[in-house]
Amino acid sequence: MKILVGVKRVVDYAVKVRVGANGVELKNVKMSLNPFCEIAVEEAVRLKENKAARVSEVVALSIGPKQCQETLRTALAMGCDRGIHIQTDLRGDYMELQSDSVAKLFQKIVEEKEKDVDLILVGKQAIDSDCGQVGPMLAQYLGWPQATFAAKIDLDGEGLMVERETDSGTETIKIPKLPAVISCDLRLNEPRYATLPNIMKAKKKKIDKFQADELNVDLNAKNKVLEVFEPPSRKEGIIVDDVSQLIEKLKNEAGVLQ
Repeated sequence: MKILVGVKRVVDYAVKVRVGANGVELKNVKMSLNPFCEIAVEEAVRLKENKAARVSEVVALSIGPKQCQETLRTALAMGCDRGIHIQTDLRGDYMELQSDSVAKLFQKIVEEKEKDVDLILVGKQAIDSDCGQVGPMLAQYLGWPQATFAAKIDLDGEGLMVERETDSGTETIKIPKLPAVISCDLRLNEPRYATLPNIMKAKKKKIDKFQADELNVDLNAKNKVLEVFEPPSRKEGIIVDDVSQLIEKLKNEAGVLQ
């Protein structure tokens, strides 16, 4: 089995974002591996460590500016064998490069560069655009079965058994035979920390580079973002003396009780 895992460079989840004239400010902001992509990397590495899965190679793929190589090195330090970087200076937070184009770039790599991929793992969504569309779109373009919001992945003969999150709980989907596309949810695993020896080894691992505009994919945005603005600031809370005062304020001021 050969696994391709998508990794995206996003604004670090702990950073308080600033909104400018052209959307969220990205200059001089700490960037890191998208948390859901990190879960996908961890699951790929765990499958590789499971001898029953017979994983021959785990390849990490990232799309974005040259700084994405740092994100790829993080994935390599976690256990991926090599990386692929599709370079473009288009913003990846839905302002310029959108899900449709990303899925088609993945498709190009799978169909022309990495033809022996059996399983594609991606995060269920990126924390910058929150679209959650790359996995389903990619499965459609490739004509592969898919399982989204995966909370558990088990080997099942020539295929996989996937427990996925739903609004009302979980459901189990059987993928009879690979290849397949799976998007990874929060409960799937807890990603490991890269050790110092693995960080040093990652610097020597190979990263293949391609230019996005040379892959014959339409990178034009299908939707136009008209405005980005910060949510209104939250009003300062108050401390009440007792339950009766709380009920009185909820009834007369907040209007949530009758």
